[in-house]
Amino acid sequence: MSERMLIGGDWLEGTGPALASINPADGSLNAEFSTATETEVDDAVAAAKESYYSGEWRALKPHQRADYLYAFCQTLLDRKEDIARLQMRENGKTITECRGQVDQAAGIVRYFAAVCETMEAEVTPPRGDYVSMVSYEPYGVVSLITPWNSPITLNAQKLAPALAAGNSVVLKPSEVTPGVGLAMGRICQDIGIPSGVVNVVSGTGADVGDRLVRHPDVRMVSFTGGTQSGRAIARAAGERLVPAALELGGKSPNLVFADCDLDKAAVGVASGIFGSHGQSCIAGSRLFVEASIRGEFIDKLAALAAAWRIGHPEDENAQMGPMASFQHRDRIAGYVTSAVDEGGEIISGGGAPDGPGFERGAYYLPTIVGGLHHGARACQEEIFGPVLCALPFTDEDDMVAQANDTVYGLACGIWTSDFAKAWRVCQRIEAGSVWINAYKQISISTPFGGMKESGIGREKGIDGVKLYTEPKAIYLAT
Repeated sequence: MSERMLIGGDWLEGTGPALASINPADGSLNAEFSTATETEVDDAVAAAKESYYSGEWRALKPHQRADYLYAFCQTLLDRKEDIARLQMRENGKTITECRGQVDQAAGIVRYFAAVCETMEAEVTPPRGDYVSMVSYEPYGVVSLITPWNSPITLNAQKLAPALAAGNSVVLKPSEVTPGVGLAMGRICQDIGIPSGVVNVVSGTGADVGDRLVRHPDVRMVSFTGGTQSGRAIARAAGERLVPAALELGGKSPNLVFADCDLDKAAVGVASGIFGSHGQSCIAGSRLFVEASIRGEFIDKLAALAAAWRIGHPEDENAQMGPMASFQHRDRIAGYVTSAVDEGGEIISGGGAPDGPGFERGAYYLPTIVGGLHHGARACQEEIFGPVLCALPFTDEDDMVAQANDTVYGLACGIWTSDFAKAWRVCQRIEAGSVWINAYKQISISTPFGGMKESGIGREKGIDGVKLYTEPKAIYLAT
């Protein structure tokens, strides 16, 4: 029997085709999942709408909703191993990273519980005989569409603030990792969140996701994923005049100056692209290294790449498991082939690892490519894998121009011992997050999002709850 979906408090079989979840470590079948058609999507939205207007959830005092979120946090931790292993089997992340992501997800939910019960409305300066104020009210039915790379944290990052704001939601997890979203739906049910407030439907973006975006009763859409899909969602939301929060792709640069701590920078650059299998929107996939240290720095990076521990995701010592799917592994390999065709040189990696067990899984080595011009496809398009394009520079102005010469603007790393230089370059870089002498440091308390085609809106931080609300101006005559 296929895994069922959560609609209106019931676990129901969908009428869409069964969805097979494949373990990328060995090609085995994890499970089959029931999927939705338009009928089940409409039922889920109707359940969310009914629960919203019944007021059972949104009418709770903020501290009462926060109590549920604290329970959500604790239940995540109580089920840590099961949820970590579920993600590991679905997308190939190492068990160590998956466990860490459960801890992060619990922290995300706990943070938004605290915001929920402490967030204040505003009294504005009056310009007449009245008291003027702003209250922040939920949209109603919100669609949450999440990707496959880090579903534990990303599902939590949308569910928690949307619920804190008082909305009812329909969550559509990626078809690659449906199990994690359903597990979170079960937690919401088990801790007593009223039926219909949280609904989880499985299926493809083209079918289920598209219907959720276009449904007339969906009042807001929150999406994390690829820029092409984000653009389509923005068009559909624009036609309906509903807001869409879009956290999209990246082609983020790491800028390494000759005066930096080379060893520290090498570790930071390597973890920025090879950590999380390179399957991260903020992966530092372009390296600009000052020409005077290029050889020395690339040697350090190549040594780190060669020593990166590739293994089965159940291996406690593995730093990298397989890519999330065989199809995605082949996509990454295709980009590396195109880089070579455009004059690139493989400095490290460039293929699947050798050894017993690797041939059955979707594995790919940490890869460094040099010798490319910045207009090459591998330098411009998001590969979403452990592939680093290394480019030298001699002039700061030219380097900044190249770093900004992309449709993306999500993140950037700057490595230098000169604070004035770091600050100057930081101000010129078009990116939503900039790290100086660090990379991929993420905090739920700090707004996150991108510039240009990397997205619209900001998640996280205190305003992460306001993202899921509409401000209402209130005037009280005196």
